[in-house]
Amino acid sequence: MAVATAAVRVVTGALLLTLVAGCGSAPREPPLESFSAEEIYRRGEWELENERRGGEATRFFGEVERLYPYSEWAKRALIMQAFAHHRAKNYEEARAAAQRFIDFYPADEDAAYAQYLLALSYYDQIDAIGRDQGLTFQALQALREVIERYPESEYARSAILKFDLAFDHLAAKEMEIGRFYLRRGHYAAAINRFRVVVQDFQTTTHTPEALHRLVEAYLALGLADEAQTAAAILGYNFQGNPFYADSHRLLTRQGLEPEARGSGWLMDVWRQVIRGQWL
Repeated sequence: MAVATAAVRVVTGALLLTLVAGCGSAPREPPLESFSAEEIYRRGEWELENERRGGEATRFFGEVERLYPYSEWAKRALIMQAFAHHRAKNYEEARAAAQRFIDFYPADEDAAYAQYLLALSYYDQIDAIGRDQGLTFQALQALREVIERYPESEYARSAILKFDLAFDHLAAKEMEIGRFYLRRGHYAAAINRFRVVVQDFQTTTHTPEALHRLVEAYLALGLADEAQTAAAILGYNFQGNPFYADSHRLLTRQGLEPEARGSGWLMDVWRQVIRGQWL
Protein backbone atom coordinates (compact mmCIF):
# COMPACT_ATOMS: atom_id res chain seq x y z
CA MET A 1 0.00 0.00 0.00
CA ALA A 2 1.52 3.28 -1.14
CA VAL A 3 0.12 5.29 1.78
CA ALA A 4 1.27 2.89 4.50
CA THR A 5 4.70 2.14 3.11
CA ALA A 6 5.85 5.56 1.87
CA ALA A 7 8.58 7.22 3.91
CA VAL A 8 7.18 9.75 6.39
CA ARG A 9 8.19 13.31 5.61
CA VAL A 10 9.46 15.40 8.51
CA VAL A 11 7.10 18.16 9.55
CA THR A 12 8.51 21.59 8.82
CA GLY A 13 7.71 25.26 9.17
CA ALA A 14 5.05 26.59 11.46
CA LEU A 15 3.50 23.19 12.13
CA LEU A 16 6.76 21.82 13.53
CA LEU A 17 7.33 24.90 15.64
CA THR A 18 3.89 24.83 17.19
CA LEU A 19 2.54 21.27 17.29
CA VAL A 20 5.87 19.65 18.17
CA ALA A 21 7.03 22.37 20.51
CA GLY A 22 8.58 21.41 23.85
CA CYS A 23 7.56 22.46 27.32
CA GLY A 24 8.58 25.58 29.23
CA SER A 25 8.05 28.92 27.55
CA ALA A 26 6.77 27.46 24.28
CA PRO A 27 3.44 28.97 23.16
CA ARG A 28 0.24 26.99 23.64
CA GLU A 29 -0.62 24.76 20.71
CA PRO A 30 -3.20 26.35 18.44
CA PRO A 31 -6.41 24.42 17.72
CA LEU A 32 -6.18 21.82 14.99
CA GLU A 33 -8.94 23.60 13.12
CA SER A 34 -6.37 26.23 12.20
CA PHE A 35 -4.30 23.73 10.21
CA SER A 36 -4.96 22.19 6.82
CA ALA A 37 -5.87 18.55 6.28
CA GLU A 38 -2.43 17.85 4.88
CA GLU A 39 -0.67 19.45 7.85
CA ILE A 40 -2.63 17.40 10.38
CA TYR A 41 -2.11 14.26 8.31
CA ARG A 42 1.65 14.87 8.18
CA ARG A 43 1.68 15.30 11.95
CA GLY A 44 -0.01 11.91 12.26
CA GLU A 45 2.65 10.39 10.02
CA TRP A 46 5.37 12.02 12.12
CA GLU A 47 3.87 10.62 15.32
CA LEU A 48 3.56 7.19 13.75
CA GLU A 49 7.17 7.22 12.62
CA ASN A 50 8.58 8.46 15.91
CA GLU A 51 6.16 6.67 18.27
CA ARG A 52 6.22 9.57 20.68
CA ARG A 53 3.02 8.83 22.57
CA GLY A 54 0.56 5.97 22.33
CA GLY A 55 -2.55 6.87 20.35
CA GLU A 56 -1.28 10.22 19.10
CA ALA A 57 -0.95 9.09 15.50
CA THR A 58 -4.47 7.68 15.40
CA ARG A 59 -5.77 10.83 17.07
CA PHE A 60 -4.37 13.06 14.35
CA PHE A 61 -5.57 10.77 11.58
CA GLY A 62 -8.99 10.76 13.20
CA GLU A 63 -9.00 14.55 13.31
CA VAL A 64 -8.35 14.70 9.59
CA GLU A 65 -11.37 12.51 9.02
CA ARG A 66 -13.47 14.61 11.40
CA LEU A 67 -12.44 18.08 10.19
CA TYR A 68 -12.14 17.33 6.48
CA PRO A 69 -14.51 14.36 5.98
CA TYR A 70 -14.81 14.52 2.18
CA SER A 71 -11.24 15.30 1.30
CA GLU A 72 -8.60 13.07 -0.26
CA TRP A 73 -6.62 13.46 2.96
CA ALA A 74 -9.53 12.05 4.96
CA LYS A 75 -9.47 8.93 2.82
CA ARG A 76 -5.73 8.54 3.35
CA ALA A 77 -6.09 9.21 7.06
CA LEU A 78 -8.75 6.51 7.42
CA ILE A 79 -6.55 3.73 6.05
CA MET A 80 -3.70 5.02 8.17
CA GLN A 81 -5.92 4.82 11.25
CA ALA A 82 -6.49 1.16 10.52
CA PHE A 83 -2.76 0.59 10.05
CA ALA A 84 -1.78 2.50 13.21
CA HIS A 85 -4.40 0.76 15.36
CA HIS A 86 -3.28 -2.63 14.11
CA ARG A 87 0.37 -1.86 14.79
CA ALA A 88 -0.60 -0.84 18.32
CA LYS A 89 -2.55 -4.13 18.66
CA ASN A 90 -5.83 -2.25 19.05
CA TYR A 91 -7.51 -4.89 16.94
CA GLU A 92 -11.15 -3.92 17.37
CA GLU A 93 -10.36 -0.31 16.44
CA ALA A 94 -8.30 -1.51 13.49
CA ARG A 95 -11.22 -3.58 12.23
CA ALA A 96 -13.63 -0.69 12.63
CA ALA A 97 -11.42 1.71 10.67
CA ALA A 98 -10.69 -0.86 7.96
CA GLN A 99 -14.38 -1.68 7.58
CA ARG A 100 -15.27 2.01 7.30
CA PHE A 101 -12.73 2.38 4.52
CA ILE A 102 -14.19 -0.60 2.66
CA ASP A 103 -17.71 0.78 3.11
CA PHE A 104 -16.83 4.32 2.00
CA TYR A 105 -14.29 3.54 -0.73
CA PRO A 106 -15.01 0.02 -2.06
CA ALA A 107 -13.43 0.74 -5.46
CA ASP A 108 -10.32 2.46 -4.14
CA GLU A 109 -6.92 0.92 -4.79
CA ASP A 110 -6.38 0.65 -1.02
CA ALA A 111 -9.60 -1.33 -0.45
CA ALA A 112 -7.65 -4.57 -0.83
CA TYR A 113 -5.23 -3.46 1.85
CA ALA A 114 -8.11 -2.45 4.12
CA GLN A 115 -9.63 -5.91 3.74
CA TYR A 116 -6.24 -7.47 4.41
CA LEU A 117 -5.82 -5.39 7.58
CA LEU A 118 -9.27 -6.44 8.70
CA ALA A 119 -8.31 -10.09 8.22
CA LEU A 120 -5.00 -9.59 10.04
CA SER A 121 -6.84 -8.08 12.99
CA TYR A 122 -8.44 -11.50 13.49
CA TYR A 123 -5.49 -13.62 12.38
CA ASP A 124 -3.02 -11.95 14.74
CA GLN A 125 -5.33 -12.74 17.66
CA ILE A 126 -5.51 -16.47 17.04
CA ASP A 127 -4.88 -18.00 20.43
CA ALA A 128 -3.07 -21.14 21.44
CA ILE A 129 -4.58 -24.38 20.19
CA GLY A 130 -6.09 -25.18 23.59
CA ARG A 131 -8.40 -22.16 23.62
CA ASP A 132 -11.61 -21.17 21.82
CA GLN A 133 -11.13 -20.91 18.08
CA GLY A 134 -13.88 -18.42 17.23
CA LEU A 135 -11.34 -15.86 16.04
CA THR A 136 -9.80 -18.47 13.78
CA PHE A 137 -13.12 -18.91 11.97
CA GLN A 138 -13.46 -15.15 11.61
CA ALA A 139 -9.89 -14.91 10.32
CA LEU A 140 -10.64 -17.57 7.71
CA GLN A 141 -13.74 -15.72 6.54
CA ALA A 142 -11.91 -12.40 6.27
CA LEU A 143 -8.90 -13.94 4.54
CA ARG A 144 -11.21 -15.62 2.03
CA GLU A 145 -12.63 -12.19 1.24
CA VAL A 146 -9.14 -10.97 0.34
CA ILE A 147 -8.49 -14.02 -1.82
CA GLU A 148 -11.83 -13.96 -3.64
CA ARG A 149 -12.42 -10.22 -3.98
CA TYR A 150 -8.84 -9.15 -4.69
CA PRO A 151 -7.16 -12.16 -6.32
CA GLU A 152 -4.75 -9.99 -8.32
CA SER A 153 -3.70 -7.82 -5.40
CA GLU A 154 -0.32 -8.01 -3.72
CA TYR A 155 -2.04 -9.23 -0.56
CA ALA A 156 -3.73 -12.29 -2.06
CA ARG A 157 -0.68 -14.57 -1.83
CA SER A 158 -0.08 -13.67 1.81
CA ALA A 159 -3.77 -14.21 2.53
CA ILE A 160 -3.61 -17.68 0.98
CA LEU A 161 -0.65 -18.65 3.14
CA LYS A 162 -2.31 -17.35 6.29
CA PHE A 163 -5.58 -19.05 5.34
CA ASP A 164 -3.79 -22.40 5.12
CA LEU A 165 -2.13 -21.82 8.49
CA ALA A 166 -5.41 -20.86 10.15
CA PHE A 167 -7.13 -23.86 8.56
CA ASP A 168 -4.38 -26.11 9.91
CA HIS A 169 -4.85 -24.47 13.30
CA LEU A 170 -8.50 -25.56 13.42
CA ALA A 171 -7.53 -29.11 12.51
CA ALA A 172 -4.96 -29.08 15.30
CA LYS A 173 -7.71 -28.14 17.73
CA GLU A 174 -9.79 -31.13 16.66
CA MET A 175 -6.76 -33.40 16.98
CA GLU A 176 -5.98 -32.15 20.46
CA ILE A 177 -9.51 -32.89 21.67
CA GLY A 178 -9.55 -36.24 19.89
CA ARG A 179 -6.29 -37.33 21.51
CA PHE A 180 -7.67 -36.24 24.89
CA TYR A 181 -10.69 -38.52 24.48
CA LEU A 182 -8.57 -41.35 23.10
CA ARG A 183 -6.21 -41.33 26.08
CA ARG A 184 -9.19 -41.61 28.43
CA GLY A 185 -10.82 -44.44 26.53
CA HIS A 186 -13.72 -42.36 25.20
CA TYR A 187 -13.37 -43.93 21.79
CA ALA A 188 -16.63 -42.83 20.19
CA ALA A 189 -15.99 -39.20 21.10
CA ALA A 190 -12.42 -39.46 19.83
CA ILE A 191 -13.59 -40.97 16.53
CA ASN A 192 -15.99 -38.07 16.00
CA ARG A 193 -13.11 -35.57 16.29
CA PHE A 194 -10.76 -37.50 14.02
CA ARG A 195 -13.57 -37.91 11.51
CA VAL A 196 -13.94 -34.13 11.32
CA VAL A 197 -10.25 -33.83 10.43
CA VAL A 198 -10.45 -36.53 7.75
CA GLN A 199 -13.61 -35.17 6.15
CA ASP A 200 -13.34 -31.42 6.65
CA PHE A 201 -9.61 -30.76 7.02
CA GLN A 202 -8.19 -33.40 4.71
CA THR A 203 -5.69 -31.01 3.09
CA THR A 204 -3.99 -30.17 6.38
CA THR A 205 -0.87 -31.72 7.89
CA HIS A 206 -2.97 -33.51 10.54
CA THR A 207 -4.75 -35.96 8.24
CA PRO A 208 -2.20 -38.82 8.48
CA GLU A 209 -2.32 -38.79 12.27
CA ALA A 210 -6.12 -38.55 12.27
CA LEU A 211 -6.33 -41.71 10.15
CA HIS A 212 -3.86 -43.50 12.40
CA ARG A 213 -5.80 -42.51 15.53
CA LEU A 214 -8.94 -43.86 13.88
CA VAL A 215 -7.15 -47.17 13.46
CA GLU A 216 -6.29 -47.14 17.16
CA ALA A 217 -9.80 -46.20 18.26
CA TYR A 218 -11.60 -48.69 16.01
CA LEU A 219 -9.29 -51.52 17.05
CA ALA A 220 -9.96 -50.66 20.70
CA LEU A 221 -13.69 -51.01 19.98
CA GLY A 222 -13.18 -54.28 18.11
CA LEU A 223 -14.29 -52.77 14.79
CA ALA A 224 -11.76 -54.40 12.50
CA ASP A 225 -13.37 -53.41 9.18
CA GLU A 226 -13.28 -49.72 10.04
CA ALA A 227 -9.71 -49.95 11.34
CA GLN A 228 -8.54 -51.73 8.17
CA THR A 229 -10.28 -49.20 5.93
CA ALA A 230 -8.75 -46.24 7.77
CA ALA A 231 -5.32 -47.83 7.38
CA ALA A 232 -5.98 -48.49 3.69
CA ILE A 233 -6.77 -44.82 3.12
CA LEU A 234 -3.68 -43.84 5.09
CA GLY A 235 -1.47 -46.19 3.08
CA TYR A 236 -2.91 -45.10 -0.26
CA ASN A 237 -2.24 -41.41 0.38
CA PHE A 238 0.64 -41.41 2.87
CA GLN A 239 2.47 -44.70 2.50
CA GLY A 240 5.83 -43.17 3.44
CA ASN A 241 4.44 -41.48 6.52
CA PRO A 242 5.52 -42.87 9.93
CA PHE A 243 1.88 -43.00 11.01
CA TYR A 244 1.20 -45.56 8.29
CA ALA A 245 3.98 -47.78 9.62
CA ASP A 246 2.44 -47.52 13.10
CA SER A 247 -1.03 -48.40 11.80
CA HIS A 248 0.31 -51.31 9.76
CA ARG A 249 2.10 -52.66 12.83
CA LEU A 250 -1.08 -52.43 14.95
CA LEU A 251 -3.07 -54.36 12.37
CA THR A 252 -0.53 -57.10 11.72
CA ARG A 253 -0.31 -57.79 15.44
CA GLN A 254 -3.96 -58.83 15.23
CA GLY A 255 -3.57 -60.74 11.97
CA LEU A 256 -5.10 -57.94 9.91
CA GLU A 257 -3.99 -55.94 6.88
CA PRO A 258 -4.84 -52.47 5.54
CA GLU A 259 -7.84 -53.17 3.34
CA ALA A 260 -11.06 -51.38 2.46
CA ARG A 261 -13.84 -53.42 4.02
CA GLY A 262 -17.44 -53.13 5.17
CA SER A 263 -19.54 -50.00 4.79
CA GLY A 264 -19.94 -46.62 6.43
CA TRP A 265 -18.36 -43.21 6.14
CA LEU A 266 -14.79 -44.48 5.75
CA MET A 267 -15.81 -46.57 2.73
CA ASP A 268 -17.28 -43.42 1.23
CA VAL A 269 -13.91 -41.74 1.74
CA TRP A 270 -12.16 -44.75 0.21
CA ARG A 271 -14.34 -44.57 -2.91
CA GLN A 272 -13.44 -40.89 -3.22
CA VAL A 273 -9.77 -41.82 -2.92
CA ILE A 274 -10.05 -44.38 -5.71
CA ARG A 275 -11.85 -41.89 -7.93
CA GLY A 276 -9.16 -39.29 -7.27
CA GLN A 277 -11.62 -36.94 -5.59
CA TRP A 278 -9.93 -36.88 -2.16
CA LEU A 279 -6.71 -35.02 -1.39
